[in-house]
Amino acid sequence: MKNEHPTIRVPARYCGPPASANGGYVCGLVADAIGQLVTVRLLKPPPLDSDMGVVADADGTWHVEQDSQRIVEARPASLDDLVLPATVSYTDALAASRHAPWSDPAQHPCPGCFVCGPLRAAGDGLRLFCGAVEGTPVVATGWTPDASMVHADGRVSPELIAAALDCPGFQALQTGLKPWLLGEYTCRIDRRVAAGERCVIVGWKIEVKGRRSIVGTALHDEAGKLCALAKGVWIEPREPIY
Repeated sequence: MKNEHPTIRVPARYCGPPASANGGYVCGLVADAIGQLVTVRLLKPPPLDSDMGVVADADGTWHVEQDSQRIVEARPASLDDLVLPATVSYTDALAASRHAPWSDPAQHPCPGCFVCGPLRAAGDGLRLFCGAVEGTPVVATGWTPDASMVHADGRVSPELIAAALDCPGFQALQTGLKPWLLGEYTCRIDRRVAAGERCVIVGWKIEVKGRRSIVGTALHDEAGKLCALAKGVWIEPREPIY
């Protein structure tokens, strides 16, 4: 771990549901604090504007806690076995996005979400609306990162890349607009993209078992080179959650 007892904090801007953090963003913060690729399991809604401690456990895993309550757990991971579908062009990704159902705030299950919320203004939220790409098994959208989302080196921060690959996994389920819950998430970043760089995000289903679905997401640059990939486990709740 980079630091013995690092602290992470999620500003209110990076919400998912109204009163909690975006899951992908939190997972990105946790992985960056630990300093290696991990699978993060979300146990409770991560709070906003609150310090959370990242703790190394004796068995080689980690957990994040607030007021002695475990919020997430993390374990070492690998994505070497993740099989990626072919990406699509930036033009086709934008075309798919225009047909996505997520842009209607009256229908969206979480319209204020930093990643996929249609109520978020351009430059404030990511506004990532993946739509089905005809003749392929993927959903896709184009993404051009805003200048407010980069570090001093001009590259998008790891936690924002992890966030950008979160909700497209939910959208890849193509189960309508009902909400699902992110249960586990693993994100590997090969290259941090730059502000103003035209990118493509694709999502696809890997496995569906009842109320539990596994999805993959990937971020490519405009030339088609892989920059980041992720795998998420999504759970369909038994009862309404928002």
